[in-house]
Amino acid sequence: MKEILKIQNVVKYYGNGSVVIKALDGISFSVAKGEFVAIMGASGSGKSTLLNVIATIDRASAGEIYIGGKQISAMREEALSAFRRDALGFVFQEYNLLDTLTIGENIALPLYLKKVGHDRAERELQRVAQALDIGDQLQKFPYELSGGQRQRAACARAIITDPSLILADEPTGALDSKNSKGLMQTFQKMHTALGSTLLMVTHDPVVGSYADRLLFLKDGKIWSEVLRGGRSRQEMHREILSVTAALGGEADVY
Repeated sequence: MKEILKIQNVVKYYGNGSVVIKALDGISFSVAKGEFVAIMGASGSGKSTLLNVIATIDRASAGEIYIGGKQISAMREEALSAFRRDALGFVFQEYNLLDTLTIGENIALPLYLKKVGHDRAERELQRVAQALDIGDQLQKFPYELSGGQRQRAACARAIITDPSLILADEPTGALDSKNSKGLMQTFQKMHTALGSTLLMVTHDPVVGSYADRLLFLKDGKIWSEVLRGGRSRQEMHREILSVTAALGGEADVY
């Protein structure tokens, strides 16, 4: 299967002089096309730092990162900005929807930023909106929707350009349990029906149980890995709780 993300011996230092923190310590792994991978770990484990360097928001101190075969760790800022726009989709804890635009306009915005024509943008909007069951909300404004609906719109916006990789940082962090379940069902549709490749950071074992594979970080290193195989979500949840306990306690949001 085609490799979408490849990380080789990535290291990230913060600080200078006598106070230096090694946030990532030689991390290596890959993500195949269409795979759904979750990253978990306790506060200070490096999971947010890892997502930031993959998202090109931050730069690794050493090592190589490839997305879609392109080595992003060697790109200059101008090229990175274009790559981020064209090849990556983002779903964050905050919806980041523009209040002055309708839901449909928010979702289609990445296409217009790429100067895609109106007719094509409208076709793509209808495609992703119907796939994620938000087609009847397109004329509304963000304040008229529930938190779960707004997050679903953010998901539609993330996939409308058909990015190589979708990055999700604590996507259920601002949602209650009912809306969290609805969002993860949306992620499943993105993953199974639309073939999206997803990399998600979460502190929630229930949310993590939706993934195909989980990477647990500790002290900037991959400490353990859990594969779904043919197991149910309930079985995955029990395994996640077991690994979390072995890590030394409950994983948290940071």
